Amino acid sequence: MQTVYIHADESCLGNQKQMQSSPGGAGGLVEIWKDDDWERRDFWLSEPDTTNNRMALSSAIEPLSSLNRRCRIILTSDSQYLVKGINEWRHGWKRSGWKRKAGEILNLDLWKQLDILVERHEVVARWVRGHDGHPENEYVDFLATTAAADQSTSGGLTNSGFIEWLCEQRENGKFLDYMEFQRPENRFGS
Repeated sequence: MQTVYIHADESCLGNQKQMQSSPGGAGGLVEIWKDDDWERRDFWLSEPDTTNNRMALSSAIEPLSSLNRRCRIILTSDSQYLVKGINEWRHGWKRSGWKRKAGEILNLDLWKQLDILVERHEVVARWVRGHDGHPENEYVDFLATTAAADQSTSGGLTNSGFIEWLCEQRENGKFLDYMEFQRPENRFGS
């Protein structure tokens, strides 16, 4: 079974402002180790009025929807809402008929959609601290915030700009010790 690495992030501009729309974006980087090299694809999408949590869910739904065969997925996000929801919460919600004691499940439409996609694959969701020097997380944050600001969408997976972005970051002194061509087991552990 092929392993696919998905790095996902979300953005919502204006969440703190009441009575105004909050444009949001989701972005991600999909990586597959193939023939001793990384094959990378990007995606991004936006909504004119949304929340961070809805965009976090969308950041996982979009890439999982694009996969046409069962894969082992390592999904990395700085959203604990997304990671805990995939790894923990959804199992209990399903057992109780998509209900919970504390009240309604917010974003239930997206959770049900994501659950169907997660069940098609072998998914492990991992949390990474946001804005903490993780190159892939910083890159997908860039994709998500740009999509939110521009209200743009990639229309599915597209050729990645990760290496070009990384080169620009290095010109500013960032990620100089990051080895973007390492084998997966050396970058992510077993």
